[in-house]
Amino acid sequence: MTLQPVIQGKAYVLGDNIDTDQIIPAQYLTFNPAIPEEYRQFGKYALAGVPAPQGGLPKGHVPFHAPGDEFVSPYRIIVAGRNFGCGSSREHAPVALDAAGIKAVVAEFYARIFFRNSVNGGYLIPFESAKRLCDTVCTGDELRLDMAAGKLENLTARESYELRPLGEVAPILEAGGIFPYARSKGLLKA
Repeated sequence: MTLQPVIQGKAYVLGDNIDTDQIIPAQYLTFNPAIPEEYRQFGKYALAGVPAPQGGLPKGHVPFHAPGDEFVSPYRIIVAGRNFGCGSSREHAPVALDAAGIKAVVAEFYARIFFRNSVNGGYLIPFESAKRLCDTVCTGDELRLDMAAGKLENLTARESYELRPLGEVAPILEAGGIFPYARSKGLLKA
């Protein structure tokens, strides 16, 4: 992944404690992410485990996938509450979101294993917000994420929010994950 200086797209809003079983249910772990066609399948089943009546879903129970495209979501940035990616240490959770077209997740805080899997694989950018945004941002709002400034702009609501710096994980994400980063630093043979 090359870190884009700006990511712009529609928001998909989730609540607290979205776990890895909700992000990619266990029955879809039979696909091999090393095979491109099977990698796409993870996008098809991303967020398939979030039940409709649960409070983690956006208001109005907006589907994650658009009618007519079951593999890629029309959303580019997930805005979530606390403890995003909790549950099992499922490495496939950030793969599923990446395959669905998600470029970044902005949450109050993450389950550590989800955060590390996102960074180590270079799948998506896990920003932490300085304040709770899932009660302010609405699904479908047009967002602009400025990496260098550490700001999230809600173009729809004309509001701006501070994000916590990526810090030491930024070079790992820029390199495309932990293994490409280690190779670039001479820590692994090419």
